Amino acid sequence: MSEQGFSIPAPVLGGIALLAVPLVVLVILLPFFAVLGVTELAARAASWVAEATGVFGLPGKLAAFVLGVPKFAVMMFKNLRRSLVRTSLTYLATFAGVIVVAMIWSVLSFLDNVMAEKAKDVKVIVTEKFQVPSQMPPSYEAGLTAEATSLSDGLAADPRKDVMSWTFVGSTTDPNNRTLETMVFFFTMDPDALLTMMDDLDENTVGRSDRRRLEEHVREMKSNLRAVVLGEDRLAAINKKVGDRIKLYSFNYKDIDFEVEIIGTFPRGRYDNSAVMNLEYFRRSLDAYERAKGQRHPLADKSLNLFWARFPEKAGYEQYAERVGQPGRFSSPAVKVEMSNAAVSSFLDAYKDILWGMRLLMAPFILGVIVLIVAISYSIGVRERQQEMAIMKVLGFAPWQILVLILGEAVLVGALSGAIATAVAWGMINHVMGGFALPIGFFGKFKVANAALWWGPAVGAFAAAVGSFFPAWSARKVKVTEVFSRIA
Repeated sequence: MSEQGFSIPAPVLGGIALLAVPLVVLVILLPFFAVLGVTELAARAASWVAEATGVFGLPGKLAAFVLGVPKFAVMMFKNLRRSLVRTSLTYLATFAGVIVVAMIWSVLSFLDNVMAEKAKDVKVIVTEKFQVPSQMPPSYEAGLTAEATSLSDGLAADPRKDVMSWTFVGSTTDPNNRTLETMVFFFTMDPDALLTMMDDLDENTVGRSDRRRLEEHVREMKSNLRAVVLGEDRLAAINKKVGDRIKLYSFNYKDIDFEVEIIGTFPRGRYDNSAVMNLEYFRRSLDAYERAKGQRHPLADKSLNLFWARFPEKAGYEQYAERVGQPGRFSSPAVKVEMSNAAVSSFLDAYKDILWGMRLLMAPFILGVIVLIVAISYSIGVRERQQEMAIMKVLGFAPWQILVLILGEAVLVGALSGAIATAVAWGMINHVMGGFALPIGFFGKFKVANAALWWGPAVGAFAAAVGSFFPAWSARKVKVTEVFSRIA
């Protein structure tokens, strides 16, 4: 123990790391061999049942097929067990590759869905037309809400749950040292909108306990105007905890300070670095500034940054855009109305090269690596087993049966690897970590898509089939005379 505190010597750290690597590999391998073992037992049981029942007097060819399939499967399992090191390396490579592919495709799938045009439950964004960032007068909120909620029957937004306004407030815990570790960026808004308008916070995307906790936070924010909710990562970054009362200094609304109480955190995921403040508290702070200074804050009449509305049908958006865009309405400054997917698409234009690379370079490259590893592994295996293939032909195995045997072994390993990889990634990333960090625009974290649970086995099986096809084809072409002449 030193004055700086306890420190672990570098050689000890190196030893721990060396021990940790094989342990991690063992943990990753265990589910594979467990599933492989259970599947082999099932194949043996099926073979025993088929023989014991005599396949119930089925016609000759069909009976032979029913008897042969489980025996063929048992043979594949025996071959996989004979070379555990090669099987393990193929599994590990496929496992790692499938996880990366699943994460890439999950990001692309999520962004494609966000940018896709919708015909139902259409969200729209109203912003200033000729300026970024948008700065609209707060008086616009009432007018924009009135227009959204007064459309014809079946098209209007519900005033209780389909409208939301945002004001962006940047703040810091230390006015003399503004860093990522001291900054808190707030969405100031009506707390009720957290439950109805914020993406990924509805009943379908958060668990029941998270939803109940969020409802409690909303109730408290409405009764305690100083109450704020922060993401867990942002809370950790500023070194605070739930229950703390802190003073924040705004850097975009100069000379306005906030004394807030942290009452809770968002569910893990998209909002880990976000924060929400009650809009009413923010507006009262602007009023307090006016009373203290004898004049309005320079940004008081420009404090509405975004207005959101949601309509049951796309026709509602079209009607709303036409009304808001009429001459003389919302013209000082002028505003624009666009569907949220179009706004997101425009925002993500800056990332189009990255997304193109992920879609057309990274994912195919990872698939290519898996295919190459499988091809090398099975090429070596087929060369080592040429004598075995020759004996099988002598015993009456047809070339197509040998081809199917090699392909079956590879596809079995690939499908199991992909299934285990995506199940582990889906469980750990989505339900333990709350998503994986990939800062693309305002999407800080992404979750593994539910569809990855079938992508994984499909990708693993496909890569294994492609990689093992040529080795399997060469195995079916093994010539008995050549093999035994070399032995002689």
